Amino acid sequence: MSLRLGDIAPNFKAHTSMGDIDFYEYLGDGWGILFSHPADYTPVCTTELGRTAALQEQFHQRNTKVLALSVDGLDRHAGWVNDINETQHVRVDFPIIADPERSVSNLYDMIHPNASENFTVRSLFIIGPDKKVKLMITYPASTGRNFHEVLRVLDSLQLTANYSVATPADWKYGEDVIVVPAVSTADAIKKFPKGVKVIKPYLRYTPQPNLPE
Repeated sequence: MSLRLGDIAPNFKAHTSMGDIDFYEYLGDGWGILFSHPADYTPVCTTELGRTAALQEQFHQRNTKVLALSVDGLDRHAGWVNDINETQHVRVDFPIIADPERSVSNLYDMIHPNASENFTVRSLFIIGPDKKVKLMITYPASTGRNFHEVLRVLDSLQLTANYSVATPADWKYGEDVIVVPAVSTADAIKKFPKGVKVIKPYLRYTPQPNLPE
């Protein structure tokens, strides 16, 4: 059965480009991003892992660890990482899972037979500190992911977890957020000292709460 939002992300042990790991131990008490790419030594995947490496400090600031996966073996990972570092001008310092037996790929439903019987599609999961699946995004092999969108969604999820707010359409970091319906307007006024703008009883905005005034 495939995973759904709110499900517990399955734990696993795996061989990676940075040694053997236990997924839960690797994540610790922080957030995690697990994403698959169809194959090593392919052009779109090279740019994706390069982009992830370039954004490592951004993920670190959000207490988030990343972990990539393909069905290729460790020997191919090692050589390909050198190519990524060279062509994308980065240093890949996050683990890449070797999954030739498709054990993790099948656990997370990353192989879609009608797209490819042998290779993973571009699946991405954001996993919270409670080890629950907070986000799932699936792209076809031909389309590289937008990692600025991944960061945007991660910021939104962390704001919801910490402050009881949601984010409107096209929200960008620093813009006003929405008070969730579970918080009454009276409580919201107490909870958000920067102010609450009531458009409708169910539509109330407040400045992003984790930014200085």
